[in-house]
Amino acid sequence: MERSRNMPNPYLCITDDERDILLSTLGFESMDDLFRIIPRALLDVKFDDMPPALREYGLLRETRRLAEKCGGAHDSLCFMGGGAYEHFIPSVVPALAGRSEYLTSYTPYQPEISQGNLQTFFEYQTLVCRLFEMDMANASMYDGAGALAEAVIMISGARPAKNRCLVSDAIHPCWQEVLGTYLSRLDIEIVTIPVAEGLTCVSRIGDMIDDRTACVVMQNPNFFGCLEDMQGASGVTHERGAQFIAAVDPISLALLAPPGEYGADAAVAEGQCLGLPPYFGGETLGIFTCRSEYMRKMPGRLVGLTKDSEGRRAFVLTLQTREQHIRREKATSNICTNHALNATRAAIYLSVMGPEGLREAAKACRDNAFWARSLISSIPGLAPAFDAPFFKEFVVRCKDRDVLSLLKSLMREGIFIGPDLGRFRPEWKDLFLITTTEVRTRDEIERMAEALKKAMGKEGGA
Repeated sequence: MERSRNMPNPYLCITDDERDILLSTLGFESMDDLFRIIPRALLDVKFDDMPPALREYGLLRETRRLAEKCGGAHDSLCFMGGGAYEHFIPSVVPALAGRSEYLTSYTPYQPEISQGNLQTFFEYQTLVCRLFEMDMANASMYDGAGALAEAVIMISGARPAKNRCLVSDAIHPCWQEVLGTYLSRLDIEIVTIPVAEGLTCVSRIGDMIDDRTACVVMQNPNFFGCLEDMQGASGVTHERGAQFIAAVDPISLALLAPPGEYGADAAVAEGQCLGLPPYFGGETLGIFTCRSEYMRKMPGRLVGLTKDSEGRRAFVLTLQTREQHIRREKATSNICTNHALNATRAAIYLSVMGPEGLREAAKACRDNAFWARSLISSIPGLAPAFDAPFFKEFVVRCKDRDVLSLLKSLMREGIFIGPDLGRFRPEWKDLFLITTTEVRTRDEIERMAEALKKAMGKEGGA
């Protein structure tokens, strides 16, 4: 069917009639006549040296490079990790999430009226379940640390006679602190699983589990960036009659086995890497998943799909066992709302990236980290702290140099590395993290390594 003259071009907000009026007003008969006013020298520009088609992030990087030629400031380089990461965010994510329908949404106290919000949460739950290969996911929580604490409380509450929780010491120290705060007023004992060479001592788990042990908690990749034996840990945990809780990096699941594959009873994550900028350590998003047997003990909210009285698809708030809706003593959690907008951004991000896009991002993270580690290994005074496999970050040991002063010297050059692990524990004072995500190029990684080499040579031994 021929397009009507008054039908707007899908890419231009102007009809054919409006274009004719524009040309008539300017005194031209056609668009070709209009463009003839452009100087001939500009029309004769050769485009043979133009780069090939670029992906979105490559195009953004190229435009920034061109802007620098016009006097723009040079971009700083971020190699910081330890819980908050600079990943690529497709432009469509903030564009859609910033629409007023999402930006102003809040807790739906008459939920079934808010079909748009409920559908968004339902899609988010579905995407998370597919990524984690778990039975159920709630409609998000505040952050990963809080989600982990809620998972321990849920698993322990399902087995009142068991009140011990074995927690790997390779879990993020801040997460361990949050977990301790949550459990400090509950009858749940935390027992730490020791770590050796950056990895949890899985061989010790079997002997540490007793009749009072409710669950074992491990993180993969762990705080040091190392990849744990989650299959082995889950197996021995279940053999001894306890439940297994996994904390994971969502991006890594494009390459690594998902929690459902190695039999996790609950799995949590920090979702900041899914379309959320790092800002000052967050925005954050608590991802919470579990097996279906815990459905009525899961914290937060669960959105379901049904049909209305006329047979049309409809979304409902299936479970809302939280203190705003029921008696406080019967609530599964005291969480009063959720990070709805951040969950929306994560859903958009996962939809846009798809399985292949997520896999490409994960591979780029891995490859960049391997390249960075190989460069760091050749710098005198610096060495990778552990030999264990890793994903997108690794720990570096600094000899004969104060770590904090070293990192500050690079910061003055616009290169951000860290965190300094000594801020968490005194025995880690000579360690720091280096993280490389898919947004870093090999040239940028080489620039970082050269800056480190220069800083170590300038004040090595000081």
